Amino acid sequence: MSSPALEYAVDRGIAHVRFVRPEQLNSIDDQLLDELTAVLAEAKADRSLRALCLTGSGRAFSVGLDLTLLERAFFDHPYWEKVLFRLNDCYLALEELPVPVVSSVNGLARAGGYEFTLASDLVLIADEAKIGDVHAPFGVPPGGGASYRLTRRVGEQRAKELILTGRWLTGTEAASYGLALRSVPLERLEEETEQLLDGFRSMSPTCLGVAKGMINTNRFLAGREAVESELGRFMAWAGSDPRAAEGMLAFQEKRTPSWDTATA
Repeated sequence: MSSPALEYAVDRGIAHVRFVRPEQLNSIDDQLLDELTAVLAEAKADRSLRALCLTGSGRAFSVGLDLTLLERAFFDHPYWEKVLFRLNDCYLALEELPVPVVSSVNGLARAGGYEFTLASDLVLIADEAKIGDVHAPFGVPPGGGASYRLTRRVGEQRAKELILTGRWLTGTEAASYGLALRSVPLERLEEETEQLLDGFRSMSPTCLGVAKGMINTNRFLAGREAVESELGRFMAWAGSDPRAAEGMLAFQEKRTPSWDTATA
């Protein structure tokens, strides 16, 4: 039986996904896609979650699709299409997960691996890491949504620079480009990531999900349409979530909110 391609654990409301193919630089193969699809479905169904964190093992976060997979894919078009659809389904699942998704980038993040960070809500990166699209130098355009997600994150000029030149960025450069929330020395990355995640543990899971959904939807809207969309989502939440008033009541009663037991 083959070794797992990733580890999945939940600790006090935080789901941790770690890619564990360090000898292959955490490259993405069919097994990893199978396991990631399964754990993302499990995370989506877990109403106790406050956040999900992605990271890698060894010296890489993930360098994208596995070379053995690519050797087959370039000469087997139906298989190639199937792989890309499965990979994109994982990115979309991360975006649609009703809790914040944090990528903690410990090392090399390239191509499909780097696209995991673009589908995340927040990114922390090691100063020593290297990150980039890096498709163009191999004569391959993006296939995992980078042309859309990267442009929205860093703007058209920088997106074209990074995609068309295949330039690598250090962790500090990635933060300056807006690809990461911040960059820290590798020795502090785990601590900084845990501090960020720990802040979500005391939060209302439904509030986090609604707020994330507002931002993801309203980035495509403007003006009155965006305001009305937010208002509609707010009123739908206020009218359906039995925990909607819990934060206010807890403040008035000078106690800690009880998100798991509050009722209407």
